[in-house]
Amino acid sequence: MNGGFFALAFVAAVNPKLLGMDLLLIENRRPRMMFLCFLLGGLGLSITLGLVDVLALKADAVKSQGHVSAALDLALGTALLAVGGLIATGRLHGRRKAPVPAGQPEPEKKAGWAERTLGEPRLGLAVIVGALCGTPGGSYIAGLHHLITGNSGTAVAIVAVIVFNLIMFSLVIIPFAFLELRPEGTKRTLRDVSDWLTRHARQVIASVALGVGAYMAISGAVRLLS
Repeated sequence: MNGGFFALAFVAAVNPKLLGMDLLLIENRRPRMMFLCFLLGGLGLSITLGLVDVLALKADAVKSQGHVSAALDLALGTALLAVGGLIATGRLHGRRKAPVPAGQPEPEKKAGWAERTLGEPRLGLAVIVGALCGTPGGSYIAGLHHLITGNSGTAVAIVAVIVFNLIMFSLVIIPFAFLELRPEGTKRTLRDVSDWLTRHARQVIASVALGVGAYMAISGAVRLLS
């Protein structure tokens, strides 16, 4: 477990989908059970797949060693730096909503399918949705690649997979923990964080992309030259 491994874990944690799930689950009539079931599904699947990969399949071990690993880090880091630079300078942005004409009221938002469905305590569905969110993404796969090519021992690999997942799901674990202590305060905080991220999405994404990209590019270049 090195700096790159933890950097990938925190990149995986910056997941707007998890924050959105927080806002849906916390409005449920049984939020604690819904949070628990969501985490059981998400962490259960993600940890299981990670352990199977690093302990049994080692699917990445044959094709990802030595200079190939360093070259991959360099390429991914360079790509992240490019994306972060484009976002920071405003040359890469998403579609913007058309402004509402002056004097007209804001159109009322309709409740989406997820909001209507997860508004009721459907524990089995929470497990399924959690499992879907726990499907390995690019950052997790890259983190497993670090463990496999680093020839970590069995005990270290098991602890590393668990730690990675706890960090990756921290946007759900932390609100779940505070839900017992300050339920109303937690709801307000989640809404405030969601509003802040919406207003500063470009800056947050650009900062993360530039920071992680710089680390991966420098690390890959050093290993290629060594």
